[in-house]
Amino acid sequence: MNFSFSAEQQSIREAVFKLCARFGDDYWLKKDREGGFPFDFHQAFAEAGWLGIAMPQEYGGSGLGITEASILMQAVTESGAGVSGGSALHMNIFGLNPVIVFGDEAQKRRMLPPLIQGKERACFGVTEPNSGLNTLKLKTRAVRNGDHYVVNGQKVWISTAQVAHKILLLARTQEPAEVKKPTLGLSLFYTDLDRKHIEVREIEKMGRKAVDSNELFIDGLRVPVEDRIGEEGRGFEYILHGMNPERVLVAAEAVGVGRAALGRATQYAKERIVFDRPIGMNQGVQHPLAEAWMELEAANLMMLKAAALYDAGKPCGAEANSAKYLAAEAGFKACQTAVLTHGGYGYAKEYHVERLFREAMLFRIAPISPQLIKCFIAEKVLGLPKSY
Repeated sequence: MNFSFSAEQQSIREAVFKLCARFGDDYWLKKDREGGFPFDFHQAFAEAGWLGIAMPQEYGGSGLGITEASILMQAVTESGAGVSGGSALHMNIFGLNPVIVFGDEAQKRRMLPPLIQGKERACFGVTEPNSGLNTLKLKTRAVRNGDHYVVNGQKVWISTAQVAHKILLLARTQEPAEVKKPTLGLSLFYTDLDRKHIEVREIEKMGRKAVDSNELFIDGLRVPVEDRIGEEGRGFEYILHGMNPERVLVAAEAVGVGRAALGRATQYAKERIVFDRPIGMNQGVQHPLAEAWMELEAANLMMLKAAALYDAGKPCGAEANSAKYLAAEAGFKACQTAVLTHGGYGYAKEYHVERLFREAMLFRIAPISPQLIKCFIAEKVLGLPKSY
């Protein structure tokens, strides 16, 4: 058992911090105020080869694991880029995992290199307005018509759809009554986001303004059969394969955001003088900061355990979900503590902790709610009856 990074892993962390230093506080403050996708930030990571960190080498990637991808993403959010920076890269890092695992050779050679090179951006089209996390109740329909499918339906909370070229789309190809098991009947496609047939409406939200969230209205989208990943009707199974690595990456990013906020709060506590002494001398300031550090480090260890299990090809559902839950809570608490440590200045945008605080809320909500994680652990780990 080794709790230290290898030399290669440490070099990844240092190189990412160095790259992120080109996009400092003023850059992200402007993005938070004005919005607009951080194209130059995304392109810098593409040019440095980071977008393919967990992609196979034969398609232009680095062939490394989710552990290394987590180290990368954590360094991004910890640098001060926060969730805006992390979300600008997130889908590219893990999103095409189903293509890597279940796509054929022609699909991999066609689909992976443009994403790795930053020539194409992709979005993840699963969630629908009336199904939420109940993915088996999706209603978006893909009807086979010769050598293509015709897709109609609606998706919601689709990140980066304003700037995406491609969409990884889950749609129903058979009705529930037509299949033997409820997990069958959904198919997965990676295809062009054709704006002639997909209306994209941005959702205004409390944070992460630089990375858009959207409603999608799909009307008569033609999808070639060769854009279907794997077998028809098994898309739900393929999507599940990518959920654990996403949980791990989200956990890494949440810890990074918490560390960014904690670092700012600690420095402020050293420098802020009230009643002729730095406020960091007061236990009422010290103790919450110390608690935040301990909780972040504990969550980080669970994240690294989940990543190591995944990379070893071992079951990691409990660990990945636990890591996401613990890191989201610890990251949010660290950001809240940072705001409170700054007092009135914590409410001011120029100190950045209020931005991190608003962004950190996202990890408590998505991509899975804390309540469903508790249900999962209760059922799958503790053996309690299924509650939903």
